[in-house]
Amino acid sequence: MLDKSFYDKADEIIALHGATSSALIPIIQDIQSEYRYLPPELLVYVAKQIGITESKAFSVATFYENFSFEPKGKYVIKVCDGTACHVRKSTAILERLYAELGVSKEKPTTDDMMFTLETVSCLGACGLAPVLTVNDKVYPAMTPDAASELIRELRGA
Repeated sequence: MLDKSFYDKADEIIALHGATSSALIPIIQDIQSEYRYLPPELLVYVAKQIGITESKAFSVATFYENFSFEPKGKYVIKVCDGTACHVRKSTAILERLYAELGVSKEKPTTDDMMFTLETVSCLGACGLAPVLTVNDKVYPAMTPDAASELIRELRGA
């Protein structure tokens, strides 16, 4: 069960966008932005408040890859493994980050909720390969050593 403050915040967000079914996506985007994930209990609550079924709300939230029902870290690192990045050794960067952060594909978020590491098919920056993003900021021409240095900088921030 979520704390009452989650529901109060959801009410604020719903009031901002309007309690209509057409506002579902902006509402859940704002909720995810607030908490770095979409708590399933809150999605059920939003569905009820805007007059749609739970199944409709979950259908929308699971259709879009951007929504996550699992908490994410303060820094979400996305390593591109598209063709251009892969041939320029993005796998070595990913392996270094897995080791450095102590995470895996099965457990992508650090215990301290500082980092979440994800692999993506393409970031659309092939000319900058290999590339990764941290909270949507692009870091071009990465190397394993540069990725390690970036982690050190983020830990100090």
